[in-house]
Amino acid sequence: MGFKAASGRYARFLAYVVVVVLVNVAGTTLYFRQDLTEGKVYSLSKASREVVATLSEPLTINVFFTKDLPAPYNATERYLRDLLQEYGRYANRYFTYRFYDVSPEEGSISEQAKGNQALARSYGIRPVEIRVIEKDEVKFKKAYMGLVLIHGDLMERIATVTSPEGLEYRLTTAIQKLNNKISALLRLKEKIRVKLFLSSALERVAPHVRLKEVPQLPGRMQEIVERLNRKHYGKLAFERVDPTKDPGQEKVAGKYNLLTLKWPSLPEKNIEAGEGVVGLVIEQGEKWTSIPLIHVLRLPLIGTQYQMTDLGRLEEAVSQGIESIMEINEDLGYLTDHGTLSLYGTRSRSPGRQQGEGGLDAFRTLVSQGYTIKEVELKKGAIPDSFNCLLVAGPREKFSDYELFQIDQFLMQGKSLAIFLDRFQEKEGPSNPGGQGAGIAPLDTGLEKLLEHYGVSVKTSYVMDESCYKQRLPAQFGGGERPIYFAPIIQKESINRGIGFLENIKGLVVYKVSPLDVDAGKTEEMGIQVQRLFSSSERSWEMRPPINLNPFLIHPPKDQTAMKSRPLAYLLEGSFRSYFAGKEIPESPPPEGKGGEKGEKGASGQKQGAGNVPVQQEGALIERGRPGKIFIIATSEVLKDQLLDKKGRSSNAMFLLNTLDYLNGRENVALLRSKELRFNPLEKVGARTRAFVKTFNIAGLPVLVVLFGIGVWLWRHARRRRIQTMFGT
Repeated sequence: MGFKAASGRYARFLAYVVVVVLVNVAGTTLYFRQDLTEGKVYSLSKASREVVATLSEPLTINVFFTKDLPAPYNATERYLRDLLQEYGRYANRYFTYRFYDVSPEEGSISEQAKGNQALARSYGIRPVEIRVIEKDEVKFKKAYMGLVLIHGDLMERIATVTSPEGLEYRLTTAIQKLNNKISALLRLKEKIRVKLFLSSALERVAPHVRLKEVPQLPGRMQEIVERLNRKHYGKLAFERVDPTKDPGQEKVAGKYNLLTLKWPSLPEKNIEAGEGVVGLVIEQGEKWTSIPLIHVLRLPLIGTQYQMTDLGRLEEAVSQGIESIMEINEDLGYLTDHGTLSLYGTRSRSPGRQQGEGGLDAFRTLVSQGYTIKEVELKKGAIPDSFNCLLVAGPREKFSDYELFQIDQFLMQGKSLAIFLDRFQEKEGPSNPGGQGAGIAPLDTGLEKLLEHYGVSVKTSYVMDESCYKQRLPAQFGGGERPIYFAPIIQKESINRGIGFLENIKGLVVYKVSPLDVDAGKTEEMGIQVQRLFSSSERSWEMRPPINLNPFLIHPPKDQTAMKSRPLAYLLEGSFRSYFAGKEIPESPPPEGKGGEKGEKGASGQKQGAGNVPVQQEGALIERGRPGKIFIIATSEVLKDQLLDKKGRSSNAMFLLNTLDYLNGRENVALLRSKELRFNPLEKVGARTRAFVKTFNIAGLPVLVVLFGIGVWLWRHARRRRIQTMFGT
């Protein structure tokens, strides 16, 4: 009997072991993953899956990450491993990755780790210094945290990976960039010329002004171009230009705005007076970019000094210059006339644009990562067809009917418009009664009537909002905070998060914005889909002319009926009907500097030529366009540096880039960028709710613990009584 019982136990034990083994074997092949995070931050986006699934050449990712790092860097390494594993699940046979063992610099390290460190440095990945806390002491430690992507003969580097934030976006865009670069190189018909402008006369004087490396430049540049040529399919050609031997080249150097140095006669050093040109030019067709090789430093008390560009980083600079002229990114049109915001600097180019206005450095940096910005001047010709979206940022000058016709027909082709339209402008003048140095007057550019025809109009007012930016006052002004009512903070409940590319945008800041109004009748008649992107809070109102933006003089209205939410940004999609349908097509003005011929009409399709023979032209007007998109917000301030960051991690930067991606048909990229947004503001609640939560946390939780303890004691006491009753004790 005992033998049977023992054998039965052994049989059950063996059955359990077999079941456990089978479950584990099944789990290795039949597992599934479930991402429970709100933004699906641990799931690979559609754009990432597509880019690795369509690789046509081997892509290798080499990761150099020091082991056993303290928090939070160890979590970054785990996230990177999981992310690359996810890429591998969806990639084809061309995708591989590898982690290299790179030990810290301190202490003895293995020969393998030394070799891996040397390999990392050869890729341009160097250790970074991190701060760690050990045994209540703050220490600094060097660690490798970078990776390199090798695709075909090309390489892209992410030198530092210190945080999981935005890592998937950086990896996917780097892979896409390598794909685009290979395609662009193979399409090139002419070679990319790398020209070194270096006057031989400068080589004699260079050692005397601490520029001893100048004579080495030709040889170093030859080596760099040869190395890059092997990675660029032989599409590069190096050329040395010596303006000293060919004086005609000095004018060519002036075209590229290269540095020219002049020096007096130095008889004691056997140097004659002269001048020399130095600089690097990368040119392909009509496109070119220049790289300075010598920097001029003017130091107080010391005077002027010259510093040579780091030759160790020159190869990277040349590679970036090649990418800039290859235009491997999609084109984005940017209107540069009619007083729009300048892409380069803040100097005004029109009477309506004041100097000192915020620049667009951050905007240009962010957009250039995914697009090639193409400048458009309507006054010089039609809008090119090479891009899908035209951006109009704060125009100040009036558009002619012919220029509006160009914009209208661009939209009719199924393209997109991104319009940042200011409804007011500041005019220089004596101080007004409100204490401002400039008067604020309504602005009419002509775009307003075009937009109104499409179904959206801009009101002549500014939106003020109690949910706004609070300016902290210095102690000498009494301290505290001052609300800037014309800088509304858009809460997440006011954002249309049902739209994919806005799903993870949880807050925005706008400035000097006017409300919009949509004519539902017009949009329904044309079959246009209208989506409100975001609006002001329910505690907002309008300031109508006369406008006075002195914060001390702005107060919420006493009439509470004036308080309501105002729509601030719209997206219109569909087949728009042309503003010029049924109208005579406007005349094209004569080219600048030339008089128009008498009796000539441009785009109207009629011309009285020789012998006054009338010529008719058909098909010059698209009355009903292909499906297009219009984004409209009544302020250009959201493009300026004060509301954007160059790293692109703020909500405003995310919103801007996502919107441009959507207008260009790249919604998958927009979803990829915003899904890892870390800005999670608290829900806005009333004073009573805050008081209740505070009281509950302070007093309610201890009371619940006491009540739970009393309940457990009563349950045990009742159980003991039942047991006593059962056994009669």
